[in-house]
Amino acid sequence: MKNIQKEVKKRYGNIAKTSGSCCGPASSCGCSAVPSAEELSTSVGYTPAELAVIPEGANLGLGCGNPVALAALKPGETVLDLGSGGGIDCFLAARKVGPEGRVIGVDMTSEMIDLARKNAAKSGLKNVEFRQGEIENLPLEDGTVDTVISNCVINLSTDKERVFREVYRVLKPGGRMMVSDIVLDSELPEQVKNSVAAYTGCIGGALKRQDYLDAIAKAGFTGVEIVAETKVPVDLWADFPEEAKTLSREEIKTALNAIASIKVAAKK
Repeated sequence: MKNIQKEVKKRYGNIAKTSGSCCGPASSCGCSAVPSAEELSTSVGYTPAELAVIPEGANLGLGCGNPVALAALKPGETVLDLGSGGGIDCFLAARKVGPEGRVIGVDMTSEMIDLARKNAAKSGLKNVEFRQGEIENLPLEDGTVDTVISNCVINLSTDKERVFREVYRVLKPGGRMMVSDIVLDSELPEQVKNSVAAYTGCIGGALKRQDYLDAIAKAGFTGVEIVAETKVPVDLWADFPEEAKTLSREEIKTALNAIASIKVAAKK
């Protein structure tokens, strides 16, 4: 587990330093085509209008959905973004909650925090801040947040139940969570499941769909609901590891079809 955490941190630190997506020139994805961050983000639910208002460098093409679009944020709310990366969702949320609201992005890599802070300076927004920390140990006090969002990050944690307990802790009574994440509808082949590259590429560490929902409920949440889902165009943005090249074409197709992006809502 410690090795996986180290590799995740290394992978996303490198992405931040080069401002490239996981299938960009900064990585060794082995993708057959390298779409732009804008194309990747549009494919998972961001609109051209949304992408036009964020500062250059904030969109790294790493998401699997658009949680801000589904979170129904209100002016004056305090929002927390888990694994905030370059800040794309924080900047969109900051516009939703307005100057009376507040958005806090948390990321475990110093490189991502540095990038996000530079992007914040370019944005001119005064209601957004970024803190370095682990999503399993959030650097926030109890009961201080109205809404928690996250975009394709919780699957990277090696202790997802603890993440949801931490989210529950920092939410105010009546607070809500809206996350986009990767889940599985069937088991992955051992070659993929045991690959560090697949884990850092958001595949290997994904939970089965029901296990993911159960982990949220176990943390104390109510009203746990999948509000939207899509099959993810994995070939566009995620690693299919070198180890999987021993699989047949049909086995690879089956593995890819097992992967889904779900958007989950829950309440405290």
